[in-house]
Amino acid sequence: MNHPSTHPLHDALHAHVQEGGSDAADPFLAGLADDALRVARRRRRLARSGAGVIAAAVIATVAVAVADGATLHAHPQRPSVGSTGNAEKSTRFSLLPITSRTDHTCASGSDGYPVPTSMTSQASCVHVDRANGMTGVRAVSAKALNGPAGWEVDLTLSPTDRTRLTDLTDTLATASPPHNELAVVIDGRLRNIVLIAAPLTKGHFSIADLTSASAHDLALRMGTGE
Repeated sequence: MNHPSTHPLHDALHAHVQEGGSDAADPFLAGLADDALRVARRRRRLARSGAGVIAAAVIATVAVAVADGATLHAHPQRPSVGSTGNAEKSTRFSLLPITSRTDHTCASGSDGYPVPTSMTSQASCVHVDRANGMTGVRAVSAKALNGPAGWEVDLTLSPTDRTRLTDLTDTLATASPPHNELAVVIDGRLRNIVLIAAPLTKGHFSIADLTSASAHDLALRMGTGE
């Protein structure tokens, strides 16, 4: 028996390409059409030797790819409120004691972190004590929460980092401003400044002053790194 030169999926895809004109996805669809024809021929050959199920699975995979569209995009799910992440993949962050804060923008080449202008304060620049801070920290879990003060991300630390945070904040809690403040640095950028009024002993740390969208996005990054 002669193998047919066409296949319904092949014909449908090529028809779509011809109707679509010069769309950038057309070469991709044309390639899928040719692949579908080759797989169909292979399926018939394999069916004679009892391997038709494997080829059928390949055909099904091609059909799903076409149904989803020529361009495939990843859509990471937004973590639900109270979600738990994967500490092995989460984004690292640093908790650094602030040593000084000046009411002007950071000078070019400075190692300080700029604090943007807000409705309640002008632009400023903070300097930190890296040697006595916590760097390379990963949260065990991250939760986006809508608290009384608005959206925030609650981070749960490992037992080791819990002890480090307790020791660090025990010292800061009795210091005078700005030495009683912690800079939260993520990806080399200042994300939050936290006033330490008492030692943090429960292994939890919150990043506040967020919107719903930014809280959920940050929780996703801190909890899974995706």
